[in-house]
Amino acid sequence: MKWFVPGRLEVLGKHTDYAGGRSLLAAVDRGITITLEDSDKGFRASTTAVPGELELTPGTPSELPKGHWGNYVQATLDRLHLNFGELKPARLVIDSNLPLASGMSSSSALVVAVALAVIDHNDIRERAEWKANIHDDIDLAGYMATMENGLTFGTLEGLRGVGTFGGSEDHTAMLCCHEGKLTEFTFCPIEEGTSVDLPAEWSFVVAVSGVLAEKTGSALESYNNASLRARELAEAWNDATGREDAVLADALASDEDALEGLRAIAASDEGLTKRLTAFVTESEVAIPQAVKALQAGDFEAFGRAADLSQRNADEQLGNQIPETNRLQALARELGATASAGFGAGFGGSVWALVKTEGATAFADKWLAAYVAEYPKVAETASTIVTRPGGPARRL
Repeated sequence: MKWFVPGRLEVLGKHTDYAGGRSLLAAVDRGITITLEDSDKGFRASTTAVPGELELTPGTPSELPKGHWGNYVQATLDRLHLNFGELKPARLVIDSNLPLASGMSSSSALVVAVALAVIDHNDIRERAEWKANIHDDIDLAGYMATMENGLTFGTLEGLRGVGTFGGSEDHTAMLCCHEGKLTEFTFCPIEEGTSVDLPAEWSFVVAVSGVLAEKTGSALESYNNASLRARELAEAWNDATGREDAVLADALASDEDALEGLRAIAASDEGLTKRLTAFVTESEVAIPQAVKALQAGDFEAFGRAADLSQRNADEQLGNQIPETNRLQALARELGATASAGFGAGFGGSVWALVKTEGATAFADKWLAAYVAEYPKVAETASTIVTRPGGPARRL
């Protein structure tokens, strides 16, 4: 059997999902294709990107080095084994046309692809424990996110995951977005909001900065710190008010004066103050402005909302680097209607919204201007042109 799982484009929504905030998302027209074949014994996994084949045993540590792609496969097998018992042996062959460590979430796409294939291979959807916890694609996205962050989902017990303290944005985009549309979601729990058509005359150009943003590599501590600071804010709020709000968004929604109260709680800690400002600006200001602009067909206003998101990410969230800031500025200077960095940050990519008919020429000009300023990334920086694609599907 074969499954295709798209990468995702986080149009806006930097580090908002795990705190219960908004994201504006699209699946893209590139992704991972996984082929599953029967096997006589155990699990074997390979990728067309590198030679060799891994031998993996569900429930048994693989001892692969940190950052190895096989850790995502192992974590997925381990979680399914824990929740649903013995798994039938299989051989997995993975092919991808997503740029690695670029913010388009190749790692989460790998988790989703492996999970979907193994779930079908074992008829897990027919199990009573599956039916008790997973009723639709929204639930499925939430469950697959816990394969990475290690949390329990309903009665499906959690496991160590891959060491990231992230949310379910990536998995939601891959399973629940719609072809040709940008969709707003809120999280904790996941709820689908407004979908807006992106006319065929518009396309996204994605520039990969060439600076790796590997959540299992050197950026892991910084990535997780953004999550931990949001959690710290919610805990401080609960301590001060006696409430039991699960995430930062719940605290903000609890009372019309909650923002003022949270600012007072964070006032003595510059890091917490910036984290609060980053969340509120992105989730409560930039994204509502962007959705309203798209509904009205006002792409200039959409561009201003994206500019706000980029400044906020740089000055408050602190997850941008000189390369991604310059890519965003260059895109605007070269005539992009809108542009912003996306993904975990600390490297990664920037999108630019341009007219489809000139997208390839824009991509070439953008990359050339960037590499001229940052020649050290000439071998690793790249661009692709993409539009919103459909969700994961069996081929």
